Amino acid sequence: MPYIHVTLTTGRTSDAKQSLMSAISHAVHDSIDVPLETVRVWITEVPVADMSIGGVPLDEVRRRRAGQC
Repeated sequence: MPYIHVTLTTGRTSDAKQSLMSAISHAVHDSIDVPLETVRVWITEVPVADMSIGGVPLDEVRRRRAGQC
């Protein structure tokens, strides 16, 4: 029984998360030939201030990138 854990930053709609979980479930089913009903997917949402890239909080990284456009 595959368990798939996805970590995302907050802000996505319930519909978007449901679509992602469905797509992942089907991809796992198709890729490794397990029954679809045995695939487990859960999402953990993390505030952007609680994630970092290269030691820089993600919200700051996004601000910097937005200023470069």
